Amino acid sequence: MSVIVYSTKSCPWCVKAKQYLDTLKVGYESIDVGTDKEAAKEIVEKTKQRGVPVVKVGGRYIVGFDQGAIQSALKEEGLLQ
Repeated sequence: MSVIVYSTKSCPWCVKAKQYLDTLKVGYESIDVGTDKEAAKEIVEKTKQRGVPVVKVGGRYIVGFDQGAIQSALKEEGLLQ
């Protein structure tokens, strides 16, 4: 899957990021870093950040819910017109 949302169950911005992708009709994999310690370690290594959400589009990691950055990355990957 070329879009992954790293999130936790208690994160309201994670919910907003997923809802935004749903609105755009973009499929994604959701990974709960609260229970998946390997995934949590991976995003800290890649982004040098501990915050969620992290939206991975292709090889690009977007920390936080940034609609503009998410939309731009989706367009670059050909997942959004």
